[in-house]
Amino acid sequence: MTRDAGEEWLGWRAAAQEALYGPDGFYRRPEGPAGHFRTSVHASPLFAEAVARLLCRVDEALDRPATLYFVDMAAGRGELVTAVLAALPSDVAARARGYAVEVADRPPGLDHRIEWLPQPPQGITGLLFANEWLDNVPVEVAEVDAEGVPRVVLVRGDGTERLGDPVAGADAEWLARWWPLPPEEGLRAEIGLPRDEAWAAAVGAVERGLAVAVDYAHTADARPLFGTLTGFRDGRETAPVPDGSCDVTAHVALDACAWAGERAGVNENARAYASARELPSARLLLQRDALRALGIAGARPPLALATTQPAAYVRALATAGEAAELTAPGGLGDFGWLLQPVGIPNAAPALGGLLVDVPDHEEQ
Repeated sequence: MTRDAGEEWLGWRAAAQEALYGPDGFYRRPEGPAGHFRTSVHASPLFAEAVARLLCRVDEALDRPATLYFVDMAAGRGELVTAVLAALPSDVAARARGYAVEVADRPPGLDHRIEWLPQPPQGITGLLFANEWLDNVPVEVAEVDAEGVPRVVLVRGDGTERLGDPVAGADAEWLARWWPLPPEEGLRAEIGLPRDEAWAAAVGAVERGLAVAVDYAHTADARPLFGTLTGFRDGRETAPVPDGSCDVTAHVALDACAWAGERAGVNENARAYASARELPSARLLLQRDALRALGIAGARPPLALATTQPAAYVRALATAGEAAELTAPGGLGDFGWLLQPVGIPNAAPALGGLLVDVPDHEEQ
């Protein structure tokens, strides 16, 4: 445990930061995230194969650079970057360079060609991929009091909560713009400003290529009334307790991240363009649509194959089951994908059906 239950009251951002990433934090445990919850990476090798196809499409959009980066944000124990590099065609693999970005120590036995870093490298030419990273960037939680005022939720190490001061400053501005709370007691929101800043920094590290965030998500037209803060331990959802014993997570306002990332792309690459309007726009879509565009269909094999090639039928049936899990409504298929092209205005033909419109949210 990182903190005793009797210690001071903290905002959820500070409490979760210590519980997840402190010296004895949840994400520094030797078993890694896979010991507690099942992500798309762990569900099936098909996910890494799809990401490898996406990297190949980015490579095409970049006109096959001499060095092609693949950056795995919140890499866990390096499962995704290892599988993606292994799935690449030989001509692409020869130019690919893998980076795993993670706060935990480098795991023993990881491929020596993969560089292990606490922050993404700068000047990325290729694909930065953040699978279930932003939901673990700690944020403040706001709750409306009896007078209709949004206040910061404070928490102790045992999970006990109380209301603190009114939300103010940049947090209040973010809340008003992206998640306005009606004056009804008990309504809650997670203030996603730290995630916007984290995503903008990640996008800013990309010189030319594509940044992708995949996460539990919601957009301005469907914010949850009572927030989404929760915990996970040993494969099960549990109450969020910031003592280092469980994951502490909340869904991501990906539309707000998209806007922040777009501005980062403009700022970092403005010299290459006559105006910001020439930059490609961010796109949002569901995982099931993204994976289908990358060749993960989940269709059952023809029954006739069971008679002519029974072993092949069984393998194809297992693959179809894994694809169905990755694309299932109500499950992994509902994850949001944010695609943020940087410096490749001609990316649409190479990326095919992945570039669909994100809802507009004009600056107020």
